[in-house]
Amino acid sequence: MKTLRDPGCLLRAGLERIRTQFSVPESFPPETLEAAQAAAARTPQDHADRTSLPFVTLDPASSTDLDQAFAIEASGADWLLHYAIADVAWFVNDGDPIDREAWNRGTTTYLPDGKASLYPPILSEGAASLLPQVDRPAVILTVRIDPTGEAKLDGAERAMIRSRAKLAYETVRDDELPDGFLDIARRIDRAEDRRGAERVDPPEQVVEVDGSGTFTLAFRPQLPSERRNAALSLAANLAVAQTMLDAKTGLFRIMAMPDTKGEEKLRTTALALHLNWPGAMPLAQFQRRLNPSRPAEAAFMLAIRRSGQGASYRPFVPEELPWHAAIAAPYAHATAPLRRLADRYVLRTVLALTQGRTVPQEVSEAFTTLPRIMARAASRDSRIEKAVVDLAEATMLAHMEGTCFTARVTDVREEKVQLQLQDLPVMASARVPGAFPGDLIRIRLTHADTINGSLTFEPVD
Repeated sequence: MKTLRDPGCLLRAGLERIRTQFSVPESFPPETLEAAQAAAARTPQDHADRTSLPFVTLDPASSTDLDQAFAIEASGADWLLHYAIADVAWFVNDGDPIDREAWNRGTTTYLPDGKASLYPPILSEGAASLLPQVDRPAVILTVRIDPTGEAKLDGAERAMIRSRAKLAYETVRDDELPDGFLDIARRIDRAEDRRGAERVDPPEQVVEVDGSGTFTLAFRPQLPSERRNAALSLAANLAVAQTMLDAKTGLFRIMAMPDTKGEEKLRTTALALHLNWPGAMPLAQFQRRLNPSRPAEAAFMLAIRRSGQGASYRPFVPEELPWHAAIAAPYAHATAPLRRLADRYVLRTVLALTQGRTVPQEVSEAFTTLPRIMARAASRDSRIEKAVVDLAEATMLAHMEGTCFTARVTDVREEKVQLQLQDLPVMASARVPGAFPGDLIRIRLTHADTINGSLTFEPVD
């Protein structure tokens, strides 16, 4: 973790430029706020009372938009995961001002100094958020997880729940988690191994701000609690996807299989990074051995992510299996409706299917347009994230022009190589003829542009 030297408040000014450049909204239209205020004041209807179930949430400590809560019970050799998801659809009507604005945004957009929420805070951080010690409407997905880690949706219902505790990734202890939590995570991991899943969770390059307003730049690997919690979400999303697939409807996440050329390049990269990848071992099995706290292995994890073809949304198409290569199964997004528009429609679909009702026409019609809306939002968020990190790197090194650094080559792209500085959480690029993935080289910083957020390096002979 590196504290950024920013005496001229360049980072804060740069973040404002990024918000302007990408048209990040500062607030909501008055009619949207008025509609949200009215929705938040309504008393939930047609929700079963499940407040006796011991739900808890597990999120980053600073989070207030809580999409998910869980309670777990044994059922013979199986575990029943009661996964409560914020019932956003109960607050939002098709075509109302809240709905129209959500379609404009697509997702919640995050920046280090704040976020542009998908829904007004009175809902996303208040009436719809699964905050502790208050009754909240939710959609409970009851997911049965057998000893092999296979997940099946037993049912879905609208219900009132009451979370007992807001647990945090950073501080949670195993003894604070419900019985079965750790075993479910292990079962899901084993099931992924059998499927040959290729999920990659490399360390993120992140910009964070603390309570005093100080910015920091770091590589942040996933915490064990975070990865285990993701296993619960994965199980629910797999079960939802299979339910929609069986009914021949729905909206899925798809990702193409990596091609032979891409895997050959990865094997070359692994060799250059001095990683022992046996010739007969599939990529999925090898990558699950990687430790993101080791620089060479972290660099390889990032190389895997860059070699992928990216995920997208697609409605059900007859005679076509909606395959997600990284998951190695049909997959859907249903567990983050406060932050992703598409999840609200998937949950409405599952509620209808499990209760023997026809999927509403407006939901089925939305599946044809949601892929474009979500792709646009994902592209915007990805560009914003890159711009923020580039700005932080330039601010960190603004007073170090002329300084030499040791860097490891992580990739070669046409005339430039991608680099990771050894002693700072900074990714860079430079023209270095003859460099190869895995090489350690010396580079000199020639210019740090804190206006546009860019760094210029040259190789040192």
